[in-house]
Amino acid sequence: DDLALNAEQVSGVRAERELPVVWAVAKGSFRNKLILVPAAIAISALIPWLITPLLMLGGAYLCFEGAEKLVHKFLPHEEEAHQAAPVPEDLAAYERQKVKGAIRTDFILSAEIIVIALGTVQGSSLGLQIAVVAGIALLMTVGVYGLVGLIVKLDDIGLHLLQKPDGGAVRRAVGQGLLVTAPRLMHLLALVGTIAMFMVGGGILVHGWPFLHHLIEGTAGTVAALPGVGGVLAVVTPTLLSALAGVVAGLVLVVAMT
Repeated sequence: DDLALNAEQVSGVRAERELPVVWAVAKGSFRNKLILVPAAIAISALIPWLITPLLMLGGAYLCFEGAEKLVHKFLPHEEEAHQAAPVPEDLAAYERQKVKGAIRTDFILSAEIIVIALGTVQGSSLGLQIAVVAGIALLMTVGVYGLVGLIVKLDDIGLHLLQKPDGGAVRRAVGQGLLVTAPRLMHLLALVGTIAMFMVGGGILVHGWPFLHHLIEGTAGTVAALPGVGGVLAVVTPTLLSALAGVVAGLVLVVAMT
């Protein structure tokens, strides 16, 4: 979810600015985790009941962001539909907006990752909790933004392989394949990123509301009894219903905000 969302968030900037934008968001992600890791450990030690409401607030924000994307996709505003191509001065502002939005979304996802990591060492010593949570936060940041940087430069790698004067047939074929695949992969990640917002946000909201959580579990148990496809449906039903809950919650929030 984190990878898809962040690759989608930094797409659309100029080719020569892709890696600087990824690096700017990665630095923002490191700052987020410098705040979140000690905050999560302190809250867990002092006021553990606060973790679930904070997570639900973050989940609601992700659902709102996802629903806002749907609304803009299917109900574009008239001024946006007829907007002229941005002038160079606007591109710098657009880039800053992209970075700011990506860091804000990263904050929510980082909080989710850190709280889940903290839950695995809940009964351990304070030193072990700090080591595990900080280690996972560091690995996630390096791993996610390293992969995001690779994904957004796939087309440039393909072009480089295609234009090498001493490139053989295999190298040219790989380069052509990357050029064709890269834009489709970015479109796919944009779709996956929006779905991930509803899956993550809806899942957090459902788990924080016991009645809804038990209702979905009961539904999964019911479909599990169906012959043939019951086992598959039992696995996918909770995820689908959580995502649906995320869509409904997000649309309600969009209506409330607008």
